Amino acid sequence: MPSTDTPHTLDAFHRGRFHLLQPALKGHRSGVDAMVLASAVPDDFSGRVADLGAGAGAAGLAVLARCSKAKAVLIERSDFMADFARRSLALPENAAIAARTELVQADVTLTGKARVAAGLADNSFDFVIMNPPFNRPTDRATPDPVKAEAHVMTDGMMEQWIRTAAAIVKPGGALAIIARPASIAELLDALQRRFGGVIIVPVQPRPQDAAIRIIIRGIRGSRAGLTLAPALIMHHETGNGFTERATAINNGLTSLL
Repeated sequence: MPSTDTPHTLDAFHRGRFHLLQPALKGHRSGVDAMVLASAVPDDFSGRVADLGAGAGAAGLAVLARCSKAKAVLIERSDFMADFARRSLALPENAAIAARTELVQADVTLTGKARVAAGLADNSFDFVIMNPPFNRPTDRATPDPVKAEAHVMTDGMMEQWIRTAAAIVKPGGALAIIARPASIAELLDALQRRFGGVIIVPVQPRPQDAAIRIIIRGIRGSRAGLTLAPALIMHHETGNGFTERATAINNGLTSLL
């Protein structure tokens, strides 16, 4: 577990509406992916959202910063990252949203009574968001074991995470996932018979580039078909500036859909 002198940064998100303490040298650091994932939750959301594999809490807190009536539960297994989430919630800058936040230290892949005992009861959330590990074991390995745990997918992991999401979200509730396009077949297979009305949003660096991320949103128990939505374009054809839509999403000014 990190001590208060563990190298870290204090990062402002949504133009200062919330802040995160994040590890500087090891572990997972959140950024644009977390903001894009959070934007899959509608602007008028007022229910209870579960952030599976929350890390320091970026995506869950981003939902709360935009949706003033929502509540969030941050679920994180790692002692190291859960402590950063705990310390982030204690920041004076986060006082307004910390009151609507709960931290649960648990393994997302728990099942049955063990999952319920950990604080993840059946049908207890209105929305689930998740940024599961999506690097393959064959990808270049990181020497940091904390980062590897957050980034590297093990066999059956997508199925396990979506199984948990289907158990804890209410019928008619929603799930949003950010992942690499290479995971689309595995994700759609795991969603089948659990979530319908699936919408896929490609995330492209530039208009002329292939997607490097996808956002998938589905409704538990829906029988509606699949929709491929217009892509989210992050940057213009040239230069490093964000597009107007990407800027609004990064700063918590609008939802994705």
